[in-house]
Amino acid sequence: MKISARNTLKGKVVSVEKGATTAHVKIEVADGTVITSSITNEAVDSLGLTVGAQAYAVVKASDVMIAVD
Repeated sequence: MKISARNTLKGKVVSVEKGATTAHVKIEVADGTVITSSITNEAVDSLGLTVGAQAYAVVKASDVMIAVD
């Protein structure tokens, strides 16, 4: 895989919940750290995403905010 995004996090698919048109896919990228993405059902099928499969969470954003207490 080659991609221009710098923030790629490899992990394991822990949940795929399909709705009418979109799905919520959860990827565990570290022990207890889960990233959720909303993608189309067509993308889920095209990528062959199933629970237990290896996948990457790719984060591409123009702004990254940081907060502290």
